[in-house]
Amino acid sequence: MFLKKVTLLYEEDVSKETYPFSIPAIQSMTELDLTSKVTFFVGENGSGKSTLLEGIADLCGFNPAGGGRNNTYDVDASESALSDYLRLSWMPKVTNGFFLRAESFYQFASHVDDMAQQRGGSYQAYGGKSLHHQSHGESFLSLFLNRFQGRAIYLLDEPEAALSPQRQLTFLRVMHDLVQEEDCQFIIATHSPIILGYPDATILSFDDGEIKETRYEMTEHYQITKYYLDHREKFLKDILGD
Repeated sequence: MFLKKVTLLYEEDVSKETYPFSIPAIQSMTELDLTSKVTFFVGENGSGKSTLLEGIADLCGFNPAGGGRNNTYDVDASESALSDYLRLSWMPKVTNGFFLRAESFYQFASHVDDMAQQRGGSYQAYGGKSLHHQSHGESFLSLFLNRFQGRAIYLLDEPEAALSPQRQLTFLRVMHDLVQEEDCQFIIATHSPIILGYPDATILSFDDGEIKETRYEMTEHYQITKYYLDHREKFLKDILGD
């Protein structure tokens, strides 16, 4: 592990009615200890998990629109509103890594094309061909398999967005190899009950106005998915009213 703690630094002139401090989970945060090589952020949309992940990525020197330290390109509304108020505690500090932002991955793929043209068409770090010439899921896996390497920290915002259930399982295998054999650390914001099932990970919930550790079986992602699979007809009748 490299990143050990994330501390929120308040200033007297900061209003708790102003974004991102208006988000209850962010407002109540003081220090966040990271105790596992894999940490999951879970919670409803708008609960603050992506906001915190973007702030961490910015302080790591990664492009908050997605990418590593050497990926410079602009995407509207990609700036972190929180990073000026965060402090990261490392032991030891690493500079290698990547921030995957699923919602702006198309722009990142275009940036990779621009860089490849400047280098004479090389896509060595992305599976040998343009990410735009692969399916969405293939491009994500190409990134994980070719760009991700050892002694690094990887921040992923909803990596399941492009992955089928089978490819989510493939991603778990890739992540496991990187954690166990390449000494990598992952912080992942996700809604996927498949990815959340990774063993010995820490799961931090952003719901109910605070950030607190929870067990896999206690997450809504697990409970709702399990109930739906076990009682599909009743579940659909209840919500559809038929």
